[in-house]
Amino acid sequence: MKTHFLIAARACCISATAIFCAIFVTGCGALPQPPARPQLYDLGPGPATAAAAPATALPALALADMDAPGGAGSGTAVVYRLAYADAQQLRPYQLARWSQPPTALVLQRLRERLGEQRAIVQPLDRPLAPGSDKPPVVLRLDLEEFSQVFASPERSSGLLRLRATLAEPLPGGERLLGQRVFVVQRPAPSADAAGGVRALAEAADQAAEELAQWLQGMGR
Repeated sequence: MKTHFLIAARACCISATAIFCAIFVTGCGALPQPPARPQLYDLGPGPATAAAAPATALPALALADMDAPGGAGSGTAVVYRLAYADAQQLRPYQLARWSQPPTALVLQRLRERLGEQRAIVQPLDRPLAPGSDKPPVVLRLDLEEFSQVFASPERSSGLLRLRATLAEPLPGGERLLGQRVFVVQRPAPSADAAGGVRALAEAADQAAEELAQWLQGMGR
């Protein structure tokens, strides 16, 4: 009788242990997994080879650092808008980041394109002295919009809005030569961050081309 009692007690202990282990394993599987690391994006490698120098180079151009009014391109989050729901709200992707602020990425792409035809230099850090040599004109750029815009849950595009201001340095100030806003929108191949990044890269390339043509049209 005592032997049967010991066997039964041991069986109960084994069963209780098995149940505890099952609960523990199930509980561990239900624990939240650590978030994946954000994917880093840029605008791509650009041209595979350096462009040949033009037969007649255009005048040198002073290219200032790019600003982002309202912080449109100062952070590193890849952002989007739901135009069909709340177009006024910028939303960041949780797991998508630019490798640098968009202002830096777009400026570099513009510098590469404009540098195919002319020397790109830094603007003067002080007013022009009377009687000094004539400096190059200054191009200032504001990145006003750089986001993926969803017209519907399945359809989106990359939207870039860039304000360009061209000025001539003079003793004691500057003379405005021209100003233009470039608005470029390219369709995204997929309704996610990767598709938005690709569309924005294409928009930056197109904006660079339009900016180069605008400068040439102004004789600059």
